[in-house]
Amino acid sequence: FARLTCFFTQVLPNNKLKSYATTYRTAKMACLSPAESGEFIVKNAKFVKINEDGISNLVIDGIKSKAIDVDNFSQHEYHPKPNDRNAPNWIFLIDTLNFCFWTPGDATKWKVEQQTGYFSLCAAVNRALKEGIDITNPIYYSNITLADLENILRSDDGQTKAPLLEERVRCLHEAGKILIEKYDANFENCIKSCNQSAKALLKLIVDEFPCYRDEAIYNGQRVSIYKRAQILVGDLWACYRGEGLGMFNDITEITMFADYRVPQVLVHFKTMEYTDDLMKALKSDKLMENGCTEEVEIRGASIYIVERLKALVLAELKTNHPEISPKNVNAVLLDHFLWDYRRKHASELEYIPFHKTISVYY
Repeated sequence: FARLTCFFTQVLPNNKLKSYATTYRTAKMACLSPAESGEFIVKNAKFVKINEDGISNLVIDGIKSKAIDVDNFSQHEYHPKPNDRNAPNWIFLIDTLNFCFWTPGDATKWKVEQQTGYFSLCAAVNRALKEGIDITNPIYYSNITLADLENILRSDDGQTKAPLLEERVRCLHEAGKILIEKYDANFENCIKSCNQSAKALLKLIVDEFPCYRDEAIYNGQRVSIYKRAQILVGDLWACYRGEGLGMFNDITEITMFADYRVPQVLVHFKTMEYTDDLMKALKSDKLMENGCTEEVEIRGASIYIVERLKALVLAELKTNHPEISPKNVNAVLLDHFLWDYRRKHASELEYIPFHKTISVYY
């Protein structure tokens, strides 16, 4: 128990230990998968309500316009191409650092090449590679210093620091050492060991790399969200367009990547509703503790909605649009679409507050 407590103190120094004594006592309890967790959470939810039909037409239009398409990932200028030999290690590095980019209040946003959030991270890593820094090599980042990472993630204005730098250094040290000790310092070996199974790779990631183990105890049940672990699998699949190293025969086992922003889209289209008490709490800008009931319900309901949305869209295509291939209807691409929609309509959606949690998990 002392070692478990020490780990969480290191990984989440700004958070209370919440109910980790309970977590420890229930560690042997079977953990529901993200899809099972979403369903369980919605059935027991106190702060969120679901309207399954609220957003399906938007998604149908997205498929028709090719806004929802597997090719979109590799077309982005910051993402690696399928023929890039370093793509697996680049994706692993990015997703190991892909958490908590929101800026409190009126604080200056961290920007790199005028990008914000996730794309700031991509821009900074690509800049480092151009400067000759071996940032995607686990041997390098397993011993990276705080000063080195601060330089790599330096902002356009030279003053604003990337958030949670110390926590990002800890994640890199942890992940890098495991890759060196068990996988010959190459994330590609993790992928190949899973025999084209997304589910097996997801299990490997959360079993081997604690900073990806995004779980909680909700209503007496151990539940999983696995935002970063699932987006890692999804990014690999999307980068390779579901072929070669990114061929996963069970990619439909992956759910959406429950974060801060996608819930804004779901609430905007009234497919998810918050109770008055939850909306009041969100508007107050009060920090929510990672693992608290409200936070788990928002994220779990997001997973449930996209799983139901996937089923509704597949049924709609089969009945009324047989000319449209269902190949692009999975939670990975639906999440990409909803996340992009939020970015494109950011000002329009700002009337909906998002939950604010300081966490390495998303």
